[in-house]
Amino acid sequence: MAVRGASAVWKGTLKQGSGRMTLGSGAFDGPFSFGTRFEEVPGTNPEELIGAALAGCFSMFLSALLDKAGTPPASVETSAKVHLGEGPTVHLIELTTRAVVPGIADAAFQAHVANAKQNCPISKALAGPEIRVNATLVQ
Repeated sequence: MAVRGASAVWKGTLKQGSGRMTLGSGAFDGPFSFGTRFEEVPGTNPEELIGAALAGCFSMFLSALLDKAGTPPASVETSAKVHLGEGPTVHLIELTTRAVVPGIADAAFQAHVANAKQNCPISKALAGPEIRVNATLVQ
């Protein structure tokens, strides 16, 4: 299966420092800071990228489930709100999905939504996969 990459660098202290996140594909390379993460300063942050990843994964997975059930969607549009609270801890991710699916009853659609929420790869990753760290101290 595929292996995807991303990287980040942070320079300085938590509040005065700054960082940069880069996707391995080159599709995104951008700065982030204390202000973009914990305050209302314009810019991106790790939580926003998690939201985008989950919204994209969920939409694709739901589309696949609907298609497999014989009710292919015309479109699936999902937005995510990632709530970062004290700790700091991500304590809630709200997905809002609007789908155009000809010929499906709402009960069947909601069952597919529940399946996608539980089983899309990013949902599973956010449920607690093993995380391995290989760290080198450079002096």
